[in-house]
Amino acid sequence: MTGHHPWRGVLVATALPLNDDLSVDYDRYAEHCAWLVGNGCDGVVPNGSLGEYQVLTPEERARVVETAVAAIGGERVMPGVAAYGSAEARRWAEQAGEAGCRAVMLLPPNAYRADERSVLAHYAEVARSGLPVVAYNNPVDTKVDLVPELLARLHGEGYIRGVKEFSGDVRRAYRIAELAPELDLLIGADDVLLELAVAGAKGWVAGYPNALPRACVELYRAAAGGDLGTALPLYRQLHPLLRWDSQVEFVQAIKLSMDIAGRHGGPCRPPRAALLPGQEAAVRAATEKALAAGLG
Repeated sequence: MTGHHPWRGVLVATALPLNDDLSVDYDRYAEHCAWLVGNGCDGVVPNGSLGEYQVLTPEERARVVETAVAAIGGERVMPGVAAYGSAEARRWAEQAGEAGCRAVMLLPPNAYRADERSVLAHYAEVARSGLPVVAYNNPVDTKVDLVPELLARLHGEGYIRGVKEFSGDVRRAYRIAELAPELDLLIGADDVLLELAVAGAKGWVAGYPNALPRACVELYRAAAGGDLGTALPLYRQLHPLLRWDSQVEFVQAIKLSMDIAGRHGGPCRPPRAALLPGQEAAVRAATEKALAAGLG
């Protein structure tokens, strides 16, 4: 991670520890952020999908950002600022700036299937906050696809500096590099890490380091450095877990892995339901196998 590019490196989309009564445990969250950095991660992304931002009150959402900044410093914190309205998203970006953050991550409009003009207007508005914006392309959940041509236009207009790419289509990395060579590609799904790192990604907005930071950081550094002799076997070992990041139940799965690894994942807020018994057994078995192999 560099000062001018705070979105580079391994940035963990942090799970949010909740108490049994589903209130936010801010002390535990601060400790988690510090623990991640202490185990080699470059920073955190609070208030992403994994952080359950959709079910937080505005007060909780703001305090989560402030807690992360107090724990590890604003240059290591890139909050998600997604909101239904552009004005609201801009306000969250301004709040991040006031808290000391150096960049923010923004989904396209996700209350409806937005057209290209709406997407451009949304990013233009949030860019007015003055903070660098990293786009988040998640066409699976938002029904809006930031295709390479649209990303190139957003970058050309000065609205975005990077993109968290979650489409799962690793071929896009090369098209993005052709159309917008200065746009930083960030790995957006854990289970395409190797493919996108080899394709030149500058960072990883990551899920599974919440539970297994050291092994995940080792995997990313090896893959990004072209050390496939190290990266490929590790990727094969971790993939049964990494693929949960692309499942509907990714929050529950990662929180369960955290619990098994001796962290505090804890419950999720409704409407997220507990894993089904078969899902829980699969996550538990894969996590225990990884831990037994020393992949902490």
